Amino acid sequence: MDALERKLTVVQHGFKTFEEEALKIVASCTLSESKSIAQRLIKNEYYQMRCCGVFILGYIAVKDATILSLLKNVARSDESWQVQEILAKAFDQFCKDNGYENSLSIIEEWLAGDSPNVCRAVTEGLRIWTSRPYFKDHPDVAISLISQHRESESEYLRKSVGNSLRDISKKHGVLIKKETETWNLKDEKVAFTYGYVLKSH
Repeated sequence: MDALERKLTVVQHGFKTFEEEALKIVASCTLSESKSIAQRLIKNEYYQMRCCGVFILGYIAVKDATILSLLKNVARSDESWQVQEILAKAFDQFCKDNGYENSLSIIEEWLAGDSPNVCRAVTEGLRIWTSRPYFKDHPDVAISLISQHRESESEYLRKSVGNSLRDISKKHGVLIKKETETWNLKDEKVAFTYGYVLKSH
């Protein structure tokens, strides 16, 4: 663990090293061992170590039903934006391994939560939503799921919602226009999100 800490804590930019080390651990350890290591890492004082731990959890989440709750707890409590970015990747990894359509109920559950970070793990993790299996054929479902947080109290989440919908608009502009035409733009929070949808247009 000390050697891993020395290697990871010098990394100041990017996440590739954290992912590579996570994959090495998953490849060389049992599921139980990987989970135990990850649980230690997500409690580490250094965000780099926590990122590695989250990557590990993402890669093994489909094999252990308790891991999604661990990831959700990290999302709720970790204040590092870097860790939050990896949480999004970990959630997407779970959905990929589990199958995106099979994961719909879990996606809906996370989006229904009261933690903006948990919701953002979904809206960021599945970007670009319509490049993912199932959502590629059902862009309307992706748009509906994301749009429900257009008036969130969290600006952080609303930015993610707007950016995700803007991504989708590049291929499905008509569907995004149809969705946003129903929005109450007199609401400042909704107008804020709408501004991000239009940002590159």
